[in-house]
Amino acid sequence: MGCGGSGGSGGSSSAKPALKVTGAYMPAPVTGDMAAGFFTVTNSGSADTLTSVTSGLAGDVTLHSTKGGAMEEVKSFAVPADGRLDFASGGNHLMFEKLTHQPKQGEKVSVQLHFAKSGTVTVEMPVKPATYNPKTGH
Repeated sequence: MGCGGSGGSGGSSSAKPALKVTGAYMPAPVTGDMAAGFFTVTNSGSADTLTSVTSGLAGDVTLHSTKGGAMEEVKSFAVPADGRLDFASGGNHLMFEKLTHQPKQGEKVSVQLHFAKSGTVTVEMPVKPATYNPKTGH
């Protein structure tokens, strides 16, 4: 066969997303029916899109943005080229609904992040205290 990259996009073979997920955590939910999740996606390649999230913990995982204090569900999030997508308390976040059980501090929840170009990235999300607030470097 010939040389060259595989795939049908026709773009340069090196122009693909290079994603790294860090800082994932879930505050221990105070009720048994809903939980939130946070993480950062750093991309050192071309742009990608987070299209959905699934987890064995929840019947439904939705993506939410917070703009001007108002939370709204969105269908996807852009991951900019050579940029980052932050999910943080008070901002973008995951909502886990229809929980199979109430996760407790110290557990790890397996979460599948589905990206348009990069496919599925599985993240082990540790359950932290309900009041946990990560120290950011900003």
